Amino acid sequence: MKKYIFLLFAGFAFSVTHSQEIPDAIRYSQDNLNGTARFRAMGGAFGALGGDLSSINVNPAGSAIFSNNQLTVTFSNFSTKNNSNYFGTSTSACDNSFDLNQTGGVFVFKNQNPGSDWKKFSLSINYENANNFDNSVFSAGKNPTNSVAGYFLSYAQGVPLNVLENSSYGELDNGGQQAYLGYQGYVINPRNPNNPNNTQYDSNVTPGGNYFQENSIYSSGYNGKLSFNAATSYKDKLYIGVNLNSHFTDFVQSSSFYEYNNNTLTIDDTVRSLRFDNNLYTYGTGFSFQIGAIAKVTNEIRLGLAYESPTWYTLNDEFSQKLVAVSGNISGELPPDVIDPNLINYYSPYDLSTPSKFTGSFAYIFGKTGLISIDYSLKDYGSTKFQPENDTYFRNLNSEMNSILASSGELRIGAEYKVKALSLRGGYRFEGSPYKNGTTIGDLNSFSGGFGYNFGVFKLDVSYTYGDRTSQQGFFNQGFTDGAQINTINNNVSATLLFEL
Repeated sequence: MKKYIFLLFAGFAFSVTHSQEIPDAIRYSQDNLNGTARFRAMGGAFGALGGDLSSINVNPAGSAIFSNNQLTVTFSNFSTKNNSNYFGTSTSACDNSFDLNQTGGVFVFKNQNPGSDWKKFSLSINYENANNFDNSVFSAGKNPTNSVAGYFLSYAQGVPLNVLENSSYGELDNGGQQAYLGYQGYVINPRNPNNPNNTQYDSNVTPGGNYFQENSIYSSGYNGKLSFNAATSYKDKLYIGVNLNSHFTDFVQSSSFYEYNNNTLTIDDTVRSLRFDNNLYTYGTGFSFQIGAIAKVTNEIRLGLAYESPTWYTLNDEFSQKLVAVSGNISGELPPDVIDPNLINYYSPYDLSTPSKFTGSFAYIFGKTGLISIDYSLKDYGSTKFQPENDTYFRNLNSEMNSILASSGELRIGAEYKVKALSLRGGYRFEGSPYKNGTTIGDLNSFSGGFGYNFGVFKLDVSYTYGDRTSQQGFFNQGFTDGAQINTINNNVSATLLFEL
């Protein structure tokens, strides 16, 4: 017999255990290539060049290259298009945002003692929006075999029936909440409904396959980085620098999964359609440091080496859910089961340690007419860790990340050619997949170009960047792991105003 359920509790906060997944770790471990327009136009290949405020995010020694004090401000327009293919059905979604992407200043102190080998000392402060989380993804298609009921079943198996019948949503951990929603929404049935200790469940979705499914994901927010830098120059041949970085993040994501089938109905009540909504809000702060050096081997050749520590985050999650399921039989459609706890899960704060990064760089300077620069960075995503590690859930999650995430290389190439007051620039960037399978998140290819003009009182730099990446992640983490292939295309236009003091 059908359960008619409408749950609408008064909203309140409480603490539960875990909801973190591997994509959450990847989100804060990857950096987008942001910064000044000159930096972006040249593919971010500044590890051996310096002389640009964004270069200190690659190699802190770069601020000692400056000859004069400098202030910059950068505005950027981010445009993202996600093309989705789900079982042969193509859809797309776009997102566009405009913001203040970078601002900072460097102050150069020249040594007035002509006999000293330490020629100058620099202090700088720089803010960058290290990652823009504004994004929209829409996928739709007809799944020939699998229903989202598998997601709820995977959490319900092994849970006693009396727990799902007699507990409230707020009393359960994250896994128990998923099982609760599936049971109370009539998406799954106990195999033995008369046994309160029953631990086996079956799908109650109308069988027959050909499930039409839609998945919408909307996100917004940012990952900001504020760097405090100090650097010095020895004989104008060796440059050494250090950064202390403060990180802060604010991320909001809303997802909605819809499923419908028109399979043949019987006298029994079975689920005809459902909509499952999830909302996540993550915020927190972090700390990292960087050290680096640049050597001027000759007037033309420069070499750079830099190390970036892990970023140690302390994060907080707030999470809410809602399920609406509509059932029917040969007599017609029944009133919907609306499972809306109207409740926000406040999870205990947790720590996340992202991978460290090493960067080696080479640059060749063609006098005052141009240059070419190459950077190569290496990052081991398998070293990403949730903490505390003595927590069983985190320990298992860390072990899984270590087994499926890879060491990833990043190649950046940039060039610049000067014609009097005009500078022409171009760049290329390749970033390998953080996954060993190379498909969950694929390789990134990015091309960039731009120009700069020196007006005397100030300089204006403009850049355009194109990036392309393909990914295929499941809509859910277990039980129902089908997902669309997403081709993400990023277009960015940045403009920087630069003032020398």
